[in-house]
Amino acid sequence: MTRRTVRIAMNGVTGRMGYRQHLVRSVLALREQGGLDLGDGTLLWPEPVLVGRREDALREIAGRHGLAHVSTDLDAVLADPAVDVYFDSQVTSAREASIRKAIAAGKHVYTEKPTATGLDGALELARLARRKGIRHGVVQDKIFLPGLRKLKRLVDGGFFGRVLSVRGEFGYWVFEGDRQPAQRPSWNYRAEDGGGIVVDMFPHWEYVLHELFGRVVSVQALATTHIPRRWDEHGRPYGATADDAAYGIFELDGGAVAQINSSWTVRVHRDELVEFQVDGTEGSAVAGLRHCRAQHLSATPRPVWDPDVPATEVFRDQWREVPDDTGSGNGFKAQWELFLRHVHAGTPYRWDLLAGARGVQLAELGLRSSAEGRRVDVPEIVL
Repeated sequence: MTRRTVRIAMNGVTGRMGYRQHLVRSVLALREQGGLDLGDGTLLWPEPVLVGRREDALREIAGRHGLAHVSTDLDAVLADPAVDVYFDSQVTSAREASIRKAIAAGKHVYTEKPTATGLDGALELARLARRKGIRHGVVQDKIFLPGLRKLKRLVDGGFFGRVLSVRGEFGYWVFEGDRQPAQRPSWNYRAEDGGGIVVDMFPHWEYVLHELFGRVVSVQALATTHIPRRWDEHGRPYGATADDAAYGIFELDGGAVAQINSSWTVRVHRDELVEFQVDGTEGSAVAGLRHCRAQHLSATPRPVWDPDVPATEVFRDQWREVPDDTGSGNGFKAQWELFLRHVHAGTPYRWDLLAGARGVQLAELGLRSSAEGRRVDVPEIVL
């Protein structure tokens, strides 16, 4: 078998997501399994080049994992002909300019979302990538999670009949930072730094809904800042200028309605940190990150509302677990594998910068809907 090295410039690995999900659990996990077998006698070996502003932090990570290449000079890394792919998991406000440089240098691009701070910038990235002829992808990890893969299997098999509604609950309590350290970086709560839960989560909801149920054609949202004062990584108080909760209603092509609550100010009383309930004419299902439970019309009980009589049924026990027929794994790693196959073998890949622009568009229109207090149409975008 021929081993082929793919050198990946990874910008932003000192951050939580960049380090844990992309470097350790995806790229390094591929190395630990011996590389990526392309199925044609080629073994793809990922070689990370760690890029960022803090050299000491980069070198500490490199030393921890036995990596050889670090740099604080993005331009020099992009000028290196040995670098094949540029990956970006920086703060949102820094992403667009770096991706533009990578495209101009002719590197294939894989990036976290949102791809830009506004729709115009996101669309321009997609246009530039198309003109340059590079291959490009955007992280859309939720649809690669075991629970949502099971849900998609039900959708594709016609289990639901006509889908009527989707209800989503996402979130958890993020500590303010005074009595207990916050689990998220402080920039997430500053609009001037690209923070806010709408900007963070609506791009996720766009691709989840689009992939499973249909394109979002309208949005009505209420975004709010429930906790206006937080403490940063150095224990200093600051004013939270970005939304920390959003309540959205999305009309889908075909008539189904999705309602999704996103909040960093909610305590969890559900089985997983995100759950979606789908109701259709022939059946319903509830899916989270890993599990999916379903109830067919033929097995649906006949509850009767009577507030004077205690409930005699345990409703959760009436749902059946959907089996994991395809095996479970890390959703980030699964998409990395598909993207690297796309880059080196030309396999089909649709989660590109145009798909990323749709997510930016929905976040932008969701914020407009909240500011103007009205329902906003979501036009289809094409390059």
